[in-house]
Amino acid sequence: MTDTSPTTALRAEIEEFFYLEADLLDERRFREWLDLLADDLRYEVPVRRNVVSTQQVPRENTRPGHDVLWFDEDKATLVKRVVQLETGEHWAEEPVSRVSHLVSNVRIIDVDLPAVRTTCRILISRNRVDDETDILVGRREDTLALTDGGWRLSRRHVLLDQSVLQMKNLTFFL
Repeated sequence: MTDTSPTTALRAEIEEFFYLEADLLDERRFREWLDLLADDLRYEVPVRRNVVSTQQVPRENTRPGHDVLWFDEDKATLVKRVVQLETGEHWAEEPVSRVSHLVSNVRIIDVDLPAVRTTCRILISRNRVDDETDILVGRREDTLALTDGGWRLSRRHVLLDQSVLQMKNLTFFL
């Protein structure tokens, strides 16, 4: 039996958006990736803290406007980062990284068209030079907005499993 419900069709459409986004990032097609972002985008990656008790869980993640985050960006700052990468004079990307984004467990949390809230799991592998390999694992909470030009990412909140990043730099996008 094939499920042809509207939710199944919508999830397939959202998954295809995320797979396209991953391909664009992995292939360093950053300008095309920027086209997938809404002009009012919020892109947040808090730092995870190790907490010792369940009472401290609300303090596990740093908060925008209160604490430092790995990323606390909007579209304008992401455009500046892409422009910098495109110069070819980005010391942390010489030689360039080989990155693979894996997206799984895509779920639709809320549909209030034109917006759709989703969650998914991510695994990002980055290799550079001969011996630098980094792996990030986490969960993303994304909001996509349906526009005349298709889906656009309007909010991304990434919760990495790691509380300490062992890598030398964080020059790639999540």
